[in-house]
Amino acid sequence: MKIGIIRCRKTENYCPGTTDFKSLKIKSGSFSTLEGELELVGFVSCGGCPGKDAVLRAKELVRRGAECIAFASCIKKGVPIGFPCPNADHMIEAVRKAVGSQVKILETTH
Repeated sequence: MKIGIIRCRKTENYCPGTTDFKSLKIKSGSFSTLEGELELVGFVSCGGCPGKDAVLRAKELVRRGAECIAFASCIKKGVPIGFPCPNADHMIEAVRKAVGSQVKILETTH
């Protein structure tokens, strides 16, 4: 399955995505629910608060082959800065609606 990951723009200075990539590689965390071989097709940010760019970026990831959009754990869990996104649920729901039911959505990565 081809995966696109959307991360929090605010955490880019703190986190290079290493745990997201490792979780995908060994199929741990939310990736453990997926079948078959996993391939990363893109790793982008939400675009910054309030996350409106996540919809356009998710659509572009799907256009480039993503069958699953995973929201990095920094968005819902607030790691590593300890501050979950106050717009997470709305952003995830907007992406879910925009990409349709054929694209799997993971709300966290690890």
